[in-house]
Amino acid sequence: MATINPYLNFLGNTEEAFNFYKSVFGGEFAMVQRFKDSPHGDNMSAEDKEKIMHIALPIGNGNVLMGTDALPAMGQKLNIGDNFSICISADSEEEADRLFAALSPGANIVMPLEKAFWGAYFGMLTDQFGIQWMVNFDYHQK
Repeated sequence: MATINPYLNFLGNTEEAFNFYKSVFGGEFAMVQRFKDSPHGDNMSAEDKEKIMHIALPIGNGNVLMGTDALPAMGQKLNIGDNFSICISADSEEEADRLFAALSPGANIVMPLEKAFWGAYFGMLTDQFGIQWMVNFDYHQK
């Protein structure tokens, strides 16, 4: 069965926010990935390279708070109030396909499901009600 976790977007202060959340909830980051670690990192400004592409903080039993920096240089915009997505962690590619397809009627497909460079099957959409979803199957969880 898929799990659901919040995915937060920030305007350049993701690291500060997540260090704060870590001080509140405790634990250790499961992942910290900077934009410089991405295939397009070489084409970014020195400042943007150090921004957070993905961070994950496990909280409690099976919950993960995740986040990223929205980069204006990449055309990303952020509006406080809609700066989050619901991330579905599927148990298989088939489940990811089924959930993505079920959420898709009337949706704006932001990124179709595809194999991503970080070792996941991943896609994003905004459903017909304006809710942002990320569907992810991590090949490393097998």
